[in-house]
Amino acid sequence: MPELALVADIGGTHARFALIAPGGRDVISPVIMTCAEFPGLAEAAQAYLKKTVPDARPRVAAFDVAGPVTGDTAALTNHPWRIQISAVRRALRLDRLEVINDFAALAYAVPRLVSADKSTIRAGAKNASGPIGVVGPGTGLGVAAVIPNKSGGWVPLASEGGHVTIAAVDEREEAILGELRRRFGHVSAERVVSGPGLANVYEAVCAVAKKKADPLTPEQVTERARAGDPLPAEALALFFAWLGNVAGNLALTVGATGGIAVAGGIVPRYLPLLAASKFEERFLDKGRLRAYLEPIPVYVVTHPLPAFIGLAGLLAEVEAGRSAPELAHVPG
Repeated sequence: MPELALVADIGGTHARFALIAPGGRDVISPVIMTCAEFPGLAEAAQAYLKKTVPDARPRVAAFDVAGPVTGDTAALTNHPWRIQISAVRRALRLDRLEVINDFAALAYAVPRLVSADKSTIRAGAKNASGPIGVVGPGTGLGVAAVIPNKSGGWVPLASEGGHVTIAAVDEREEAILGELRRRFGHVSAERVVSGPGLANVYEAVCAVAKKKADPLTPEQVTERARAGDPLPAEALALFFAWLGNVAGNLALTVGATGGIAVAGGIVPRYLPLLAASKFEERFLDKGRLRAYLEPIPVYVVTHPLPAFIGLAGLLAEVEAGRSAPELAHVPG
């Protein structure tokens, strides 16, 4: 049996740890820990290892973080931990520690997913040697891609594509975006295609309709939309339509003939709503380039822990000498 590696998915609130063989798919002993309970990443990892494998510690590890990774430093966007990678490696007595952006980890995962890990939105005609785009609405909007290299491996490209400017396609959308511009100035894709973004859109829809917005969470907006409340329903329809816009833009930008993967914590919970929305229509609505987009498959990642599959893939790539981790993230 291959030696197990330590993997971790580090967000602004929770740190998820597990063990997995490099290149493997079997996630062993996953545990969710609260970041605020520990002074730093090393202490959280030590607590996990002490509880899980006190007598057989891993020698290699791969972590992903929700923020930029630059040289020996990783910074979480929504948590005060500041991570010096070499210091964490020494504290955990590791021979090797790889740290990458969280969406770079997702990008590493998508070529390794099997049919049970995803739900098809558009079957398309996948180009096995083509780049794959990854877009994921959650607390924010993550955007990445993964590009095949000449050695048979994959190189992920993390980006800050969630902050591109969102555009309207008709007067109604322009009015709603106008309300958001008055509030935020620049209206990025993340301002509308994310959990907080859905609440933003609902409030803007209410303002355009000259109705008082109730103080709703994103989950409450969705539930009211499903119950037939017209203003939350319009907000949810716009959320999926703009997600289609962003996915189509990403496919054009990176030449994602290998497909588009929709990840993150929101969309997998609402697959029937996505299928009934204008997502596909807006994905394809790129004028003269519609024919370019039509063959591109689109699927939703439904695996509960895809980042761990990606981190295991990263370790396999590094062991095979097919990936240069320093190229895996382009800081925003």
